[in-house]
Amino acid sequence: MAAGLLMRVALCNEVLQPMPFAVQCAYAAALGYDGLELAPFTVSDEPHRMPDWHRAELRRAAAEAGIAITSLHWLLVTPKGLSITSPDDEVRARTVAVMQGLVGLAADLGASVLVHGSPAQRQIPPGESRETALARAVDCFARAAEAASAAGVTYCIEPLGRGETPLVNTVAEAAEIVDAIGSPALRTMIDASAAGQTESESLAALVDRWLPTGRIAHVQVNDRNRRGPGEGDDRFAPMLGALVRNGYGGVVAVEPFKYLPDGPACAARAIGYLRGILEAQGDGG
Repeated sequence: MAAGLLMRVALCNEVLQPMPFAVQCAYAAALGYDGLELAPFTVSDEPHRMPDWHRAELRRAAAEAGIAITSLHWLLVTPKGLSITSPDDEVRARTVAVMQGLVGLAADLGASVLVHGSPAQRQIPPGESRETALARAVDCFARAAEAASAAGVTYCIEPLGRGETPLVNTVAEAAEIVDAIGSPALRTMIDASAAGQTESESLAALVDRWLPTGRIAHVQVNDRNRRGPGEGDDRFAPMLGALVRNGYGGVVAVEPFKYLPDGPACAARAIGYLRGILEAQGDGG
C-alpha cells in the first residue's frame, strides 16, 4: 500500500488536564496529533446543554491550532446519576436525553464519532438479570442511534473489560446489539487495553476478523497495564499493520489511564511510538 494519510491519530484530551482546552489543542498539534478526542466532562458539567457560544469557542480553539475534534468519549460522567440499565424509567429517560444531546454536540464540534464506554453507567442492578439490564441498554442505544442518524454522526458501543462492567465485554457482544438495532449510525469499536483482557484472539486477528464486516468505526490504543501505547509489554505494530492492511480510514485515539511521568510526557511518547510504526508500515497517519 502506498503511503497516504489514511488513519488520523488523536489524543484523548483528559490526558492534558488541567491545561485550558485551547492550550491542549496547541500542545497536541505541536506533538503531531491530528485531533483531540474530547471527554465532555472536561469542558462542562452539563455538556449536553452547552450553549452555542461555548461550542463556538471550542471549535475556534481547535481551528486556530490546526487540529480537529475527531470524536467524543466518556459520555456519561456528567451530569451525575445517569444509567442505561437503571430500573428507574426517569433515570433512563434523563440518560437518553444526555446521549442525544451529546450527539448534537459532536455534530456541532465537527466530530464524526461518539464512543460509549461509561462503565459505571451500565452496571447490572442488584438482584436483576443480565438479560433485563441488557434489554434496557439496547433500548437506550437504539434511541441514541436515531439521533446519530439524524445528525450524520456514528455512535459506537465500546466493549470494556469485565473488571469495569459485566455488560458488553467483547466486540462480538457489541456487534450483536449493532445487528439487532440495524442502524447504520450505530457501530462498535476496538479498545486495545480492554480487548487484550477479554478477547480470545490477538488485536491484529481481531482487526482482521471484524474490520471487513463494517461494524468497526473507531480504535483506541492503550496497553493492558493502562498506560499509553509503547509503555508496556503490548506491541502495537501487528495491530496497526492489520488496520493498514484492511484500509482503515478512521481515527486511532491514544487513551492511557495512567500518566507516567505525567500527561504531557505520556502524550509525547505515544505519538512518537505510533508515528514510527505507521511510517514503517506505509501509512503516514
